[in-house]
Amino acid sequence: MNATTQKPPLLDFHNLRVMRGQKVALDDFSLRIGADEHVAVLGPNGCGKSTLIKTITRECYPVARPDSSMSILGEDTWDVFALRARLGIVSNDLMLSCTGDASGRDVVLSGFFSSIGVFSNHVVDPRHRELADAALAELKISHLADRPVCEMSSGEARRVLIARALVHRPGALLFDEPCNSLDLSAQQSLHRTMRELANSGTAIILVTHELADIVPEIGRVVLMDSGRVVADGPKEEILRVERLAALFGVNVEMARRDGHYHLW
Repeated sequence: MNATTQKPPLLDFHNLRVMRGQKVALDDFSLRIGADEHVAVLGPNGCGKSTLIKTITRECYPVARPDSSMSILGEDTWDVFALRARLGIVSNDLMLSCTGDASGRDVVLSGFFSSIGVFSNHVVDPRHRELADAALAELKISHLADRPVCEMSSGEARRVLIARALVHRPGALLFDEPCNSLDLSAQQSLHRTMRELANSGTAIILVTHELADIVPEIGRVVLMDSGRVVADGPKEEILRVERLAALFGVNVEMARRDGHYHLW
């Protein structure tokens, strides 16, 4: 692929400063992720991961500075609704919002309206329903279409959220701490889904503090601490015991098996 036809990067952030109230949450933050990359952003709680996610989803905005710039999919400005059709989000915020009597199909359909359900002002046409059912079928959860979210396990609800993110057929998915609150069986199921998506050509951005969430298809790891990128490179070079011990501030041991990493 030559330079004239090369896809623009998924993210291109340069020297960003993002405030949360009076606190600097991201400072001199630079990160570039290619359109087809699978990347994990790893760091302890409080390192700025949540602010990074909210900056990507345009819920937080960087301070205007002459040496600072950001683009998503090659564009400096985005209509949030248009962005959500290109970059699917699976987040804990959505997980907490999508509760109650909404059915699995309604949650998936809500992806067309950037809402947390289907409401009276929404017009669901047959094509929407067809795409929603196709997304549920792709994840092998068609049986959850009519089940209320309040009757689903955490793992089932998380897979419905992935179907919601996939309903637009986005080129990339952003996972925010995807295995939070899931039991071991649901974690393994979600990891299999992430691997299938990565192998199908969907770019994966994983933001997590859990090393075990990094599936083998993710080849690049970015370490964050105190609102900055402190390391960035191939997974095998970045995931070293001494580096992770310094990042998390504890003595750790690490094991690797079949492309999976575990820390304790």
